[in-house]
Amino acid sequence: MEFIKAQKGTQDLLPAQTEKWQVVEDVMRSEAKLHGFGEIRTPVFEDTRLFQRSVGETTDVVQKEMYTFTDKGGRSITLRPEGTAGAVRAMLEHGLFNEGLPLKLFYLTSCYRYENTQAGRQREFHQFGIELLGSASYVADAEVICLAKSIFDRLGVKNLKLEINSIGCPDCRAKYYAALREYFSARKEELCETCQGRLERNPMRILDCKSPICSKIAAGAPKMLDYLCDDCKAHFEGVKTCLDAAGVAYTVNPSVVRGLDYYTRTVFEFVSSDLGAQSTVCGGGRYDGLVEELGGQPMPALGFGLGMERLMLILEAQKVEFPEPETCDLYIASLGDKAKLEAFRLAHRLQEYSIAAACDLNDRGLKAQMKYADKISAKYSIVLGDNELESGKAEIKNMKTGEKSKISLGEDFVEQFIILQTKNEDDIAF
Repeated sequence: MEFIKAQKGTQDLLPAQTEKWQVVEDVMRSEAKLHGFGEIRTPVFEDTRLFQRSVGETTDVVQKEMYTFTDKGGRSITLRPEGTAGAVRAMLEHGLFNEGLPLKLFYLTSCYRYENTQAGRQREFHQFGIELLGSASYVADAEVICLAKSIFDRLGVKNLKLEINSIGCPDCRAKYYAALREYFSARKEELCETCQGRLERNPMRILDCKSPICSKIAAGAPKMLDYLCDDCKAHFEGVKTCLDAAGVAYTVNPSVVRGLDYYTRTVFEFVSSDLGAQSTVCGGGRYDGLVEELGGQPMPALGFGLGMERLMLILEAQKVEFPEPETCDLYIASLGDKAKLEAFRLAHRLQEYSIAAACDLNDRGLKAQMKYADKISAKYSIVLGDNELESGKAEIKNMKTGEKSKISLGEDFVEQFIILQTKNEDDIAF
């Protein structure tokens, strides 16, 4: 019988990979908490209208990529394509805005988009996300950008480039849209079918089109920075001043617009030369109108999403070293039923003291048990048989050095093992 394989665009994370992901996730959680952010977890699926209203009906995400279905109750449901909309919905539903502003949230979550799969682009992918709600200050923009950079710095990521831009507010963007429509209308017939539809509804989306023809045409389009109102200019200058004060290098790139409709003013991306075509590993910006769009009172907000799969590809390409994974501290081999029971009892006692211990679960012979101890990289091993049970003592072996010593199987067994382990670690450190 043929076995069923994982779906296209998804991947299994095996234990060796998961160990590395956990190291990265721990750094992310640590940095988020240092900046005062608390973790939020939202459902994997939401009412489809949430994403239509937040992400934008003219985006590729809504038009082409969402996993949308009708449930048994006749409701239109969508697997989340990004994390911001769900976090804002939860903030409004549970009244988190009453806890004091700014409200700082972070999440590690899975997202789903029906895309053409390639390295760094999956149909199920994972994001670390930051949402800061309730601050209109340009200092908040800089803090969020610096938080992303601090994660990369702690992980030892190199060759990252920060690109920033401002896409203005609704007032100054109206003038910019008029200029874009005039520019693109002259070459409307050359645009792809999707961009022809965007021309009237949201011409800035054309700047984000992946079509080579549309991209070439867009290269000569007017720049948003030339249309910023005085307030938006001042805000953007404030962001740059803060980044300069923090010693964070950046490049102003007028082409950075981000792919979702809810962005306003500051937008930014961290791009890598080690990712090929999928160069953006982290992107975000300000979304001052989203909370109101989803039914709340007007509230400024901003955040970013950091792609885990792409980050792991960069870490692999740059050969960033990870800590050695934790392994079994003590493997207890056994011969006979009585010894098997005692091995289980001792392993359980060690585990109660947060010591990684294992015993035979497969009724293997001694040779096979010791081979298994090697496979799981056990640091120490003990063999229990009738003689050891009668004497109440056993020989413990350091699996790396081969050194052996005696250990009592009595009430102080755990304490003896801790002392032995600590002594050897001190010797190594010395």
